[in-house]
Amino acid sequence: MSRAPQPSDPAARGDERLVLDAEAVRAWSARTAEALGRERAAIDAINVFPVADGDTGTNLYLTADAGHRAVEAVFAAPGAAGASAPGTADAVRALAHGALLGARGNSGTILSQLLRGMAAVLADGADGDHLARALDTAATSARAAVAHPEEGTILTVASAAAAGCADGGTLPEVARKAYDGARTALEATPGQLAVLGRAGVVDAGGQGLVTVLGALVETVTGRAPEPLPPSPAVRGLPERPGESCGHDGAQGPGYEVLYLLEAEDAAVDLLKARLDALGDSLVVVGGDGLWNVHVHVDDAGAAVEAGIEAGRPHRIRVTHFAAAPAPARVDREPADARGERAHRAVVAVLPGEGLAGLCAEAGATTLQARPGEPPTGDELLDAVRRAHAREVVLLPNDTDLRTAAASAAERARAEGIRVALIPTRAAVQGIAALAVHEPERSFDEDVVAMTAAAGATRYAELAVAARQSFTSAGVCQAGDVLGLIEGDVAVIGQDLTATARTVLDRMLQAGGELVTLVVADSAPPGLADTLEAHVRRGYLAVDTVTYHAGEGAPPLLVGVE
Repeated sequence: MSRAPQPSDPAARGDERLVLDAEAVRAWSARTAEALGRERAAIDAINVFPVADGDTGTNLYLTADAGHRAVEAVFAAPGAAGASAPGTADAVRALAHGALLGARGNSGTILSQLLRGMAAVLADGADGDHLARALDTAATSARAAVAHPEEGTILTVASAAAAGCADGGTLPEVARKAYDGARTALEATPGQLAVLGRAGVVDAGGQGLVTVLGALVETVTGRAPEPLPPSPAVRGLPERPGESCGHDGAQGPGYEVLYLLEAEDAAVDLLKARLDALGDSLVVVGGDGLWNVHVHVDDAGAAVEAGIEAGRPHRIRVTHFAAAPAPARVDREPADARGERAHRAVVAVLPGEGLAGLCAEAGATTLQARPGEPPTGDELLDAVRRAHAREVVLLPNDTDLRTAAASAAERARAEGIRVALIPTRAAVQGIAALAVHEPERSFDEDVVAMTAAAGATRYAELAVAARQSFTSAGVCQAGDVLGLIEGDVAVIGQDLTATARTVLDRMLQAGGELVTLVVADSAPPGLADTLEAHVRRGYLAVDTVTYHAGEGAPPLLVGVE
């Protein structure tokens, strides 16, 4: 995707803009991604706060690039040409939303909130005075998103940019004054944070923000501002990557955890309090039901579990700052002749004999769910005991089993077994989790990877209605085929194969890389082959894998990763 200025871009001709219209937002997002791409190595090299992990420039670039790609998608949408071309509000909201979804690291997460704050104002007007107010709103909202703001960081630079243009003016005047204020504040950061002073560098996140504002100046004036001087060599870095400088050189948490979260505001308030007690560098940005969560912790599993309790986390990313310790010895057999416990096991509840057998071959202890008879808490506890392991990952694979599974996990913990409950809601999510299970990893890392795989898998089920009833898709009659997506009836049909194709199309409209089909003995002959051919014809980049569930399972289960 080319990011060169378009011929219609006045900045490409040296003209000044008086309004930040949609084309200007597009050009700004392109220049920002290009500039951060050029400078990311230099910014990475001076990254010493909050953790000296050398990725601030890369994270800012990836965040900005995600925002730019979202803007391009708005312009590429059907009907985006001519009179129906996107307006400023569409473009700035796309930029902010794309950055929120693609935010990486501490600084990238804060950048996404800065863009969100700007979008809230620029959607109502795009002249110089609106830009000044947008920068003030951005700085305020970004500071509010950080649990414990520190001066000498990207937050300080953002506040200085807003203060520098507070008196308003034309669009070019405001952009220049914001840039000058940010640059002056950046130069002062070594005197505000001791770790920056010792290393002899400015704040990496702040330098990235100056780059973003420099791209804005070039977009609205047609002339690039004077470049920043090269940063000096970093002095006084920790002796090994991952040693935190967030508390004046003290050793910090071992993991960075990030995830997108679908949750209500009240749940997020409770989540912030819980994560703040678990670690530091907490940043929670977003709103309107979608949030980006960033925190540094020692217990990565607890941070993810907190998100699960608050709502629906997905796109979970965990980075171990320090070199991983030597893995614990793994006992491949569930128990030896003396009855010694295995190191770790997975317990999965599965419909159908074939699916249970498949997962058992992969090393899981399985519990078959009988039609209309979900396992009890006692049966789940018995399965955990049968696994005979010191650590157990429990996959209930059914929304209705969550309470019973949680109870069984608590009872097993009381017996000295370390149990992690991953709230998988369908068998295809359990299969995805089991596929990434690696007992050689630490328990927390394994649980996080399995949770991420399950959360990234959307699921559907095809069933036959037993009686007339009211559904979210309308009234169904006995014998109708029901296509349930994420637990809700989305399609009512008369033919299972045709209904399955419709369900697949609806799920793949939101994207996907891998389709998993779990076919029961009761499904029509050739169903899997027909659906695999349908995916190959319509979705060239999507792979398909099929499993046979045998008897006792719904006719078809679908997973999209």
